[in-house]
Amino acid sequence: MIDILKDQKVIFFDVGYTLDMPASGDWMFTNKFLELAGEKLKQRTEAEIQRARDKGLRFLAQSHLVQNVEAEIKNFFDYYSIISDQLELGLSEAGREQIARDRACNMKNYIPYPGITEVLSTLSRTYQLGIISDTWPSIEPQLEYIGVSQYLSFTTFSCFVGVFKPDKRIYLDALSKCGVPAEETVFIDDVVRNLDGAAALGMTPILIAANPDADVETDYLKIHDLRELIR
Repeated sequence: MIDILKDQKVIFFDVGYTLDMPASGDWMFTNKFLELAGEKLKQRTEAEIQRARDKGLRFLAQSHLVQNVEAEIKNFFDYYSIISDQLELGLSEAGREQIARDRACNMKNYIPYPGITEVLSTLSRTYQLGIISDTWPSIEPQLEYIGVSQYLSFTTFSCFVGVFKPDKRIYLDALSKCGVPAEETVFIDDVVRNLDGAAALGMTPILIAANPDADVETDYLKIHDLRELIR
C-alpha cells in the first residue's frame, strides 16, 4: 500500500479515465453516434467539430440538475440535435433519439480498466470508498456494469448536486456523506483542476494518468494505474 494512504479513512475516486474509459475513445461521440453521423462528420474540420462540441457542452452545463435516466436521455437528445445542426449532419429525430438512448443505456460504451475490481476489493477491507464524479443518472448501472458498486459506501454525482468539479459544493456533499474530516480523505482524479478543488478543502489529491492526456507535470502524487495503490 502506498505511503500517502497511511492514516487515511476514506478514498474517493472519479469514474471516467479513473475506473473506466469510453469504448469509442470519446465520451459523447459514441460508436452509435459515429455510425449514424457517417461520412458527413468526416467532412468537417476539427475546428468546426470543436465549436459544435463547445455549444453542446454549454447546453448540458446549463441543464445539469437531472434526476433520472429519462431526463438524461432528453438532455442527450437536445445535445445531439445541437451537434447535428451545427455540423449539418442531417440526423433524423429517430436517429438522435437512438443515439441519446444508446448513450444513456448501453453499458458497452464503457470499458473498465484492468484490475479495478481487485483494487477496490482490496482497498475496501481497510478504507471506506466513494465516488465523486461529473456524470449523469445512468452512472448507477454503469458502476454495476464495471463491477465496482458493491465496494462503494458513498457516491456524489454532479447531476444530483447541479454543479461540476471543481465547485466546492460537490466535495462538501461527498464529505458530508462520509462524515470524516477532509484531512482523512483521499481523492483520485485525472484532472489537476479537480484535484486543486479537493486539495483546497484539505483532501489529499492523487493524479491518475491512465489516460495519456492526463500525464502532466504536477506536484501531486501521480500514478498511471490504480493497481499501484495496492502494490
